[in-house]
Amino acid sequence: MIIAPSILSADFLNLGHDLKKVINAGADILHLDVMDGHFVPNLTFGYPIIKKLKQNFDIPLDAHLMITNPESYIPVLAEIGVDYISIHQETVYHLHRYIQMIKDYGIKAGIALNPATPISTVFPIIEYLDFVLIMSVNPGFGGQKFLPLALRKISDLKNKAAQINPDLLIEVDGGINHENAKEIKKAGADILVAGSYIFGSDDPSIPINLLKNL
Repeated sequence: MIIAPSILSADFLNLGHDLKKVINAGADILHLDVMDGHFVPNLTFGYPIIKKLKQNFDIPLDAHLMITNPESYIPVLAEIGVDYISIHQETVYHLHRYIQMIKDYGIKAGIALNPATPISTVFPIIEYLDFVLIMSVNPGFGGQKFLPLALRKISDLKNKAAQINPDLLIEVDGGINHENAKEIKKAGADILVAGSYIFGSDDPSIPINLLKNL
């Protein structure tokens, strides 16, 4: 299992310290929740912090764009050197165009789906995707409870991907902990995003190892 701590739950006054702890504890990817205050009712961080992360940490960066104009962010994030970019299906009209834009920069391209968005809406372009990010909470804030409806979406996507794009990675974000992670893995998840569960621990190696070794 690939573990991607969400830095949204880190202590931003001690961000470097917190990130060193989770990286040393075995994190595989850093998940970056980029919010604009429009698509979701919250603001997080922008290019300066992401650039510093790239300069100071040798770990892949996963930019989850919870924004209404992702096409404006993609070129700058590509220049910074992020490794994954996901855009929300609910925010754009021309999904294939933006997925191809991301891939043209050599970045892994994904689509993120809110809990109420049917997984079938991804199927027409599943062959072009590197990953799909299934939200198991409503996006915008950390510390929410996992929505079980995500399990069926994960399973349905896994079955469809097996037919069309077996290399597709399924990423799940929201309310993940050791109590529900086994079900999430069984449904077909490959990447688990966890924020408060990891950063809220005095020793992040404990939750990370629990998630890795389900």
